[in-house]
Amino acid sequence: MSGYLIVNPSSGNGGDEELVQAARALGVEVHVLRDGDDLEELARAAEAEVIGMAGGDGSLAPVAAVAIERDLPFVVVPFGTRNHFARDLGLDRDDPVAALEAFVDGEERRIDVGRANDRLFLNNVSLGAYARLVHRRERHRRRRDAFARLRAFAIVATQRHPVGIVVDGRPIRARVVLASNNAYTLEVLSVGERDRLDEGELHLYAPKGVLRRHWLERHGARFTVDARAGRLQAAVDGEPDELETPIELVCEPGALRVLVPRRPVG
Repeated sequence: MSGYLIVNPSSGNGGDEELVQAARALGVEVHVLRDGDDLEELARAAEAEVIGMAGGDGSLAPVAAVAIERDLPFVVVPFGTRNHFARDLGLDRDDPVAALEAFVDGEERRIDVGRANDRLFLNNVSLGAYARLVHRRERHRRRRDAFARLRAFAIVATQRHPVGIVVDGRPIRARVVLASNNAYTLEVLSVGERDRLDEGELHLYAPKGVLRRHWLERHGARFTVDARAGRLQAAVDGEPDELETPIELVCEPGALRVLVPRRPVG
């Protein structure tokens, strides 16, 4: 099958030359992102039977959305800083070249995706303190001010006001509310990994208690999140966004066709 790979050279530590050469050696057409490029437009215009994205978590969802729209298989190449989705998919996050084998010897898996209103997400949507941190980090990144980024983190870390949202008509008082595509392993102060990407449910998490060592958890096919404000700052797969309320969170079971290397790489 003909393959098309989009590479985000600004993801992670960069260094895309080896990856590009390896992909082309497999007969995959490669496009390295330039300023002004639109991920979704590139994916829609690609004359290929398989579409792939080499980038971090924030780069994957727009291309995955087009793959669903066109009913094409999607190849994930971990090329970012954390690569949480690639990890949960079972890929070796430290070996992006190995992930390219999916183009020539891939095994198809059907996995779930989530949507927040019309925006697709593969990992999670965060509201509250973490979302504010992501928005502050993005503004300061543009200003290239490292000290301002540290100051923003300190402000959010000491933020004690709850989000003030209502989920399916029930108020939630928490500094962070996280909606995830499938269930995460819960740890003391954070969420960990996902064992499955095909259970067909969203999970909603909010830390509770003075020390926030426990989690409030709900699960279901959909949630409605509302607030007095007409819009809420959010972090969607780690990327800043503003979502109009009420926010309709919906799981789409098995919507995405993912190709993974037939031989385990992680």
